[in-house]
Amino acid sequence: MMEQLDLFELDIAETPPADAPLAHRMRPVNLDEVVGQGHLLLPGAAFRRALEEDTLGSVILWGPPGCGKTSLASVVARYTSKRFLAFSAVTSGLPELRIVVSQARHALARSGRRTILFVDEIHRFNKTQQDGLLPHVEDGTLQLIGATTENPSFQLVGPLLSRCTVYPLKRLESEDVLVVIRRALVHTERGLGLDATGWSDAALVLIAELADGDLRKGLNLLEAVAATNRSGEAVTPASVREVAGQQALLYDKGGEEHYNIISALHKCIRDSDVDSALYWLARMVESGEDPLYIARRLIRVASEDIGTAHPQALPVAVAAMHTVQLLGLPEADCALAQAVVYLALAPKSNAVYTALTAARGDARTMGSLPVPMVLRNAPTRLMDDLGYGKGYVYAHDDPHAASAQQHWPDGMKPRRYYRPRSVGWEGKLQLGEKPEARNPKSETSDRVGKSGTPDGVGKSKTQKRE
Repeated sequence: MMEQLDLFELDIAETPPADAPLAHRMRPVNLDEVVGQGHLLLPGAAFRRALEEDTLGSVILWGPPGCGKTSLASVVARYTSKRFLAFSAVTSGLPELRIVVSQARHALARSGRRTILFVDEIHRFNKTQQDGLLPHVEDGTLQLIGATTENPSFQLVGPLLSRCTVYPLKRLESEDVLVVIRRALVHTERGLGLDATGWSDAALVLIAELADGDLRKGLNLLEAVAATNRSGEAVTPASVREVAGQQALLYDKGGEEHYNIISALHKCIRDSDVDSALYWLARMVESGEDPLYIARRLIRVASEDIGTAHPQALPVAVAAMHTVQLLGLPEADCALAQAVVYLALAPKSNAVYTALTAARGDARTMGSLPVPMVLRNAPTRLMDDLGYGKGYVYAHDDPHAASAQQHWPDGMKPRRYYRPRSVGWEGKLQLGEKPEARNPKSETSDRVGKSGTPDGVGKSKTQKRE
């Protein structure tokens, strides 16, 4: 059993072999080699103080790929006096965890030395596995360091999360990546040990930019470019682009970034910022998002943020969805873009959304109030005898198609949920004018002019309305 346990222990003194990937060889060996996380590691920062004083408790390191989570954990291993064990949640589960716990208890009883367990990709642990880890963190048998690219609030069970301090790591800027790339290029022991004069500065900058905040990706690209340059010719941006190919954007259809970007698109349309909305649409399309998912959100935007201020917005969004269903991508990309532009430029009102929210609140809190007898249908003789529908006034018998009969449940005072705003078509409701009495030719606030822009929105002061 003891021979098995040693498989999990991280030997921080061991130098990575020369044929190990460059990204692994260049892992930082001290705090000064860690880049881009100054909020954690600058002198005086709470995380750095705890690390230097060896008082760091259980923590979750949360950040995008390649920002340095595992590297930071390896630095912790070098600073702590505790035993440091590591495994990946992708390949390990409860059997391995039981071995680790057994070893930790044995070490604590034998030498009084506590154990840190580093779990990479901890979000891959299911609820049962996380629950299996919880009591050992709680009783101090293990000190946990978890690394995750996913939001811990969504991926970790509450009891485990409450026993850890979450430290968000920031996405690396290209300048941060460039620092490590320059270091890796010339480092003789852990890096490539090359002469930097053969590499143009523009080529190194391009590698850092193509890394897209992922240091691992940048180092892998640097290593690949070096491997293809066996002739010793000068490395230029063209050389880098030839090796890099087409870069894939960071996007996880089932993760937080999926929701972050669709949220950004929604809010930019709500704010009537057409260009930023198009950018976020392009990000999703280029990243391979399901176009029907985008179309469904646009339909929601049309009702939630535009509503009766511009009723045509909803048919436009639905038409975009139908186009996606008929054509798919890439043919339907312009239909999505057209809908995004139209919705962004349309008059905005959340009066319908606000009204529904208020009505739902009453429906939840007031319980199952009975329907007034006057509004009930009476399809049978018994129901008619019981008074169902008695006294009902047919609205169309009134010249204005309106009736003041009881519409609210007994015991519930009438509410006012819908409060139209004075914008677009909804402005006519605000003024009390019947929608059917409007003259469509006189409308300018909610129709689309020859330019394709809803009138009164997105026009400069010098641009005349149609």
